Amino acid sequence: MKAFVFRCVTCLVLLQAPWAHGTPASPFSFGVIAKQLKAANGEATVRNAIAESDADNLAFVVANGIKAVDEPCTDTVYKNRRALLNSAKNGLVVSITASDWAQCVNAKNRSIATDRISRLRDLFFADEFSLGDSKIPLIRQSSMPQFRMYAENMRWRINDVMFATINLPSNNNNYLNAAGRNSEFEDRQIANTDWLKRLFLTAKIGKLDGIVLFCDGNPFVPAEHTSFFSSDNKREGYANIRRQIMAFAAKFPGRILIVHSDQNAHQVSAPRNIDWHGNIGTFRADTPWRKISVDSALPQLFTAINPALSVQTVHR
Repeated sequence: MKAFVFRCVTCLVLLQAPWAHGTPASPFSFGVIAKQLKAANGEATVRNAIAESDADNLAFVVANGIKAVDEPCTDTVYKNRRALLNSAKNGLVVSITASDWAQCVNAKNRSIATDRISRLRDLFFADEFSLGDSKIPLIRQSSMPQFRMYAENMRWRINDVMFATINLPSNNNNYLNAAGRNSEFEDRQIANTDWLKRLFLTAKIGKLDGIVLFCDGNPFVPAEHTSFFSSDNKREGYANIRRQIMAFAAKFPGRILIVHSDQNAHQVSAPRNIDWHGNIGTFRADTPWRKISVDSALPQLFTAINPALSVQTVHR
């Protein structure tokens, strides 16, 4: 009970402390539970990751994904995984991935993505707090009437760093190369563009040191950064988002870290390093979980740590 009270008090202090800009804030760390790649031992791996991260001194934990791609997209799986994630002692924020909804099909191999994401929103994003014992107050995009569907996009702030989730599934942002089948992509694209605009405006006004975005797909996969199409002439689903991030980064004096779970073989980022290009860094969270420290006294601000090895991995 004492440990639980201490954890809650620490979280509230970090979240609510009125830090003056320019005053060094206390370093802190957060955890990222990686997306499970296979159903076999997947739940056990998540359970162990929760236990290990609970034992650490963390401000919060993000679960990058709910289930593996070869697990069924059923309410039973969703509810069981929610109960498991909610058992965490740390405040736990869920960031959904393609395997949770965008890659779901029915018995006839037809997409049920729209139905499944709607169900996930009901089960995981129904109120204004995170899962876990140490509830973190969240600001959701769904608080704006025009984007009331997109409860999975949320933000919170600790010291002079803003954290946010954004729904970017790793299957080319769920863009389908077939005419007339991309209403979900187009609508979410509008929502995501507005979400990033508001995040960046908040960071600018608040003169923040950094922004951390949690997503599934890596918007900085190898592709022409100014091209709307990839080299195989198929529309590249992250082009607009990437351009938006790069445009803001060019004017932002702080650091932008993108924590993703994209397992595509052609990723440029070394899986155990933060890969920095200017002030934009990408980091793939690998299983079972990773730890990232935040220290405003360091030039790179963020340092990735593999808890199993207790090794800090920094790439400038």
